[in-house]
Amino acid sequence: MNPMTPPHPVTEDELHAFVDGQLPAERRREVEAWLAGRPEEARRIESYRAQMRELHALFDPVLDEPLPRRVLRAVRPPVPWYARRLVAGLAIALAGGVAGWGLRGAADGPPEGGPSTLASGTPGFAARAAVAHAVYSVDARRAVEVDAAHEEQLVAWLSKRLAAPVRPPRLQALGYALEGGRLLPGGRGPVAQFMYRDAAGGRLTLYVSNELGHPAGAGARGEPNGETAFRFARDGGVDVFYWVDGPFGYALSADVGRDALARVGGEVYRQLAGR
Repeated sequence: MNPMTPPHPVTEDELHAFVDGQLPAERRREVEAWLAGRPEEARRIESYRAQMRELHALFDPVLDEPLPRRVLRAVRPPVPWYARRLVAGLAIALAGGVAGWGLRGAADGPPEGGPSTLASGTPGFAARAAVAHAVYSVDARRAVEVDAAHEEQLVAWLSKRLAAPVRPPRLQALGYALEGGRLLPGGRGPVAQFMYRDAAGGRLTLYVSNELGHPAGAGARGEPNGETAFRFARDGGVDVFYWVDGPFGYALSADVGRDALARVGGEVYRQLAGR
């Protein structure tokens, strides 16, 4: 065998890996020997290297420049879906710890006519709902884990994991169609998120938690005198309308304004309460 002929044919992919410095040491030496007997191939490979040096000289300084603020606001980096899920889980889990700040006092107060009493623990689940909405509502491809075409499977799965019956309300009359849902980490266990979309592509989410327990002295529905306290807050760019009903906490999140979200909240409450 010619000493300049490697034991295995040199492929085009290996030549590019050679240029990029990605070949194992032994194979690199074999390719070098192969190129030594083929001056035309060697010149071609050297032209690739020269092109790479020019590209680095042109663009490396740009890589070190900070991104303009307008770009940071407008462009969302192409983060893999599995990384988004991990980050989302961490963000939602951490939200409970900072809820007192992010939703401090629900500054806008309750909707007109709603009681002002805030059930214990409500800021925690409401903050996590806002984070979950912000994370998943912008996801064009994997906004939900189970889509609306498999609603019965979704309902059975979420009900089993929450150890309580959960079912998405019907909001078509208000212009929202169910997209599907997903399981999320709550403060002490799993919670559910249902996602809806309107005709313009806007998304609304319903967050359901059953880890609140029954506040001391509460009525049959989890509030003093059996009433349910509705609250409104805005966390960043997300409007949140939330309430507690027995051990359940519900939070509607969207960017539609207080009045529109309150109308949806009233319908959700009516359906969930069987009224």
